[in-house]
Order: sequence, then structure tokens, then C-alpha cells
Amino acid sequence: MGITVKDVLQLPVMKSAKVHVGQESVETNYVEWISVIETPVENFVRKNEFVLSTGVGCGDDPNCLETYVKDVMQSGASALAFATGRHIFKIPDRIQQLAFDENFIIIEIPWDVRFGDILQDVLIEISKEKEVEQRHAEGIRQELINCVLNGKGLQEIMTILYQHSRIPVAISDHNKIVRANYDFDQKMIDVLNGVTEGDYELIPAEDTPFRDHPLYHYIEEYKIGVQYCYQLTILSNHKKQGYLLFQPKGDEELTWPVLNILEHALTACALYFVKEDAIEMTEIRLRDHFLLDLAKNDINLDKQMLSKAQLLGYDLTLPYICLVGSIRFKKKVDNLIGSTDHKVQSSSMHSRNYYIQKEVTHAGEVLKRRTMATFEDGEVIVYLEADSHPYVETSNQFLDLIERRLNELLAGINISWGISFHKRGILSFHQSYDEAVTALNIGKQQHEEGNRTFFSDTRMNRLLMALSHEKEIESIVKDTLQPLIEYDQKRQTDLIQTFIVYNKYNSNVSQTARALTLHRQSLLHRLRNIEQLTGLSLLNADDLFLLELSVRLWMLKKVEE
Repeated sequence: MGITVKDVLQLPVMKSAKVHVGQESVETNYVEWISVIETPVENFVRKNEFVLSTGVGCGDDPNCLETYVKDVMQSGASALAFATGRHIFKIPDRIQQLAFDENFIIIEIPWDVRFGDILQDVLIEISKEKEVEQRHAEGIRQELINCVLNGKGLQEIMTILYQHSRIPVAISDHNKIVRANYDFDQKMIDVLNGVTEGDYELIPAEDTPFRDHPLYHYIEEYKIGVQYCYQLTILSNHKKQGYLLFQPKGDEELTWPVLNILEHALTACALYFVKEDAIEMTEIRLRDHFLLDLAKNDINLDKQMLSKAQLLGYDLTLPYICLVGSIRFKKKVDNLIGSTDHKVQSSSMHSRNYYIQKEVTHAGEVLKRRTMATFEDGEVIVYLEADSHPYVETSNQFLDLIERRLNELLAGINISWGISFHKRGILSFHQSYDEAVTALNIGKQQHEEGNRTFFSDTRMNRLLMALSHEKEIESIVKDTLQPLIEYDQKRQTDLIQTFIVYNKYNSNVSQTARALTLHRQSLLHRLRNIEQLTGLSLLNADDLFLLELSVRLWMLKKVEE
């Protein structure tokens, strides 16, 4: 805490000094500095300063001397020592009474004692004490750092901090959720954690006795209900990691040594959060690589692979539904995320993936099912635990939960899904992924954003895809549709889309015209063009089947390309 006035009086150079007033305070008043100050005092004296004076300029003026003493007392000095024998021969009774009323220490020193000798000896003692404090603070700093390096947690940091400061302390993360505390007011913690309702706000830390400490500018005062505490922000790499909260009984507890300890604790907390982030990022990368490998490669799921999965928190022996999503945004959002600024693009993608991962986890918890998820190039891969319920019902329920919340968090997001449940989902991760991707690609030919395509519903499309690779069939499709394709490209029309809609509404001209927002005569003109260019009749069942088959094979081919 520093040396006291009593320690100063016990120095050999002060053996002839006499305490006139304040004898009971010499053991409790600390001395942080010593100086020679004459009138006027102004702002030259600081708190806990031992003041030496000859009384020059005030010896013949009692009022001036009284004003001088009042100014010294109001500055927060620890004691005032007068050298008597030249300007002041005796400390006036009114000065002694003034000091007595304020419980202030007044000391008399013989004129022949040199101020320079007093200054030198006191500064040596202050320096020794400072060295002791620094060694003590360095020991605490090392103890806190070792606590983190040895794998201890935030609660251990709080315990060390409390043991050396005796001030209730707590640590909250960047979401203001309290992670650890020691003797901190539980009611305040409950408000911060949202357990109980209550208002809290930050207010400037003003009129505090620690304004001259470097940490002062970073301290904020926290008001929670009618209670107060202080807060320091934990930063690392310019990123806000959390907050260090401390609740002294009074500001007088926040001495320089205590503030130094808080500063070291701040460093230890920042190091802990950096370490925690690094571990978390490593785990995320390991999980991502594992799941991508599991999905995209036909791996032998032996005991070693199952054990590795278990270490990452996965149980591969359960049945899983595979859901593959293609992420798209509306044009405005695409432009924002596709910015030329790589940092903005990377940040946006990271944020998007974070929210999707969070909602996947949340939906799994709501349905009480395990989930495994990863991302790659705008694609999200999710494995969802299955049970005896139909996989279509389970998948829809799961995706409904995700998309309802995502639409509130990420405006303009659309995810098209391909879904598969291969061979009851047991140890068939690669096969399920391939089937889900196939379903996704087939669903894309519908040109609808946010659709869900189940592999079990794609048998006709898969049959057509197989047929589309036959050379003779490929030639028939080309001969049938080439005139329409060339006409659409040359005239900027859409005859193929017109036929698709016409066929969807079972050749009903009125319904087709409404769907395409065309006049009936304009639609009939388009249909006649289709017949003329292809040489097929839309009234002939065989011709209609040939045209429909050709269009569907052509669209599947486009999706594959």
C-alpha cells in the first residue's frame, strides 16, 4: 500500500520532528510523494503527498497562513511539515485548531534540518516500497498468465484476482453472459444473464480517486437497478471478447496496486479468450474436414473412423437423413455479399454460415435429434438423425424450423434443398450425399428458389437422366428442339417455356394464358409457331409425348452442364 507518515517520522533525518496535531492518523495516512510547496498552493499538491514548507510569505500574516493550510488540506495531502525558526517561529494555535478539526497532521521541523536531506531519504523509502509493489504485481501477473497457460479456466482467474484484491469480481462474454465470478452480487448476475428482469446501463466513471492511473480512461461505471459496479472491456486483436466486472465497496479500495492487478487480470482474460477461440476454430475446422470427407468420399467406416467421429462429438452408428442445401440471396443482397472488397465478402459468408449453423443446431435441439453440418462453396451439408417417423415428414419439420428463423435473421436468403435417406440411413453417408445432390440438381430445373426435392420422388427424372445419355435419344431430342431453340435465341421469345406451362395445365388455353399473363390470341399464335417449327401436332398424343419428353431431357441436360 506504500509507506505511512509514521514510516517517514521514523527516519533518522526526522528524529527531531514533532507532531503537533493528528498523532492518531500517522499510521493510517499513506505517503505516495513528498515535495516543498509554498503559497500559493493552487493545484500543485496531489493526494497523499507529504508537504514541506517554511511558511515564507505568511509568517507575518496569520490569515494568509490559514488560507495556505486550508488549501493543502483540501488537496488531499497526507501531512504538512513546517520548518520553524526563520519565517515561522511557532505554529499558531488557530492553525493547530484548524488541523485538529479536520483530523489533519501538522508537524514541526527545526530550521537546521535540510529539506534536501528529508526529500532524499523519503524518496528512497518510497522507491523501495514501489519496488516491492512492482515485484508483487509481477508475481501476480505471472500467476495469472500461468493459470491460462496451464489450462485453467475463468473461475480460477477470478479466484486469484479476488485473493489479491479482495474486491468482488466477475467475467462476462461479449454477449454479457456471466461466465465466472467470485463473491459478485448474484442479483446483478441474474439481471445480466436474463434470469430476472431488470434495467442496466453504462455511465461515465467520473469523480473517482484513480483518475491518474492509465487504466482510468478504459473504466466504465455500470448501473444495474440501484446498484453500481465498474467494467473493463476485454479486447484481443481489436475484437471485443468480453467484460471484467468489479464491485468495490468504495472507490478508496481502487488503489494503484489494485488497479495494476486488474490490468494484469485483463491481460490474462484476453489471453484466455484468444486461446478459447483458437481451440474452437481448430475444432470447427477438424469437424468440417471430417464431414466433408465423410460426405464426398466412399470411406470405410471402421472402428478407427468411428472412434475419430466420437472424439469430435459424432455418433455415426445412428441412422441419418442427408440434406444438401444450395444457398442463394436476392439480387440486392448478392451484390452486397459479392462486393469487390474481399474482406466484406469473407465476413458476410462467415456471418451467414454462423447463423445457418446456429439454426441447424437449434432445430436439432427442439426436435431432440442429433445434427452434423458443414459448408463448402455456397453449399450446406446437414446430416439429421432419423427415427421411425417418415423421413419426408421429419425433414420438412426440421427445415421449417430453420427457415422460419433464418428469414428473420438473413433477409433475402433462399436455400434449395436436396434430401435423401439411403438404405435406412445406416453407415451410408457418401451414398446419401450423392443422392441428395442428385435430388438438388433435379429440383433446380424447376427454376424455383427455396424448393425441397426428395430423392425418393425423383424416379422419373432419374430415368430421364439415364435416357438422356443415350446417343440416339440425344440426337432425337436435338432434332426435335433445335428449331425452337434457334427461334427463341433469334427472336428473344420463350416458346419452350410456353410449351412447359401449356403442358402443365393439360393443354388448357385459358389457364395457360393467365399463368403466362398473355392474351389468348398471343398464346394461340405461339402454339402455332411451336407446331410449325417442330412439325408436330399438339393435338396428337404421340407428338405431344415426344415434345414433352424432349423438353424434359433437354432441361435435365442443362442442369448437368
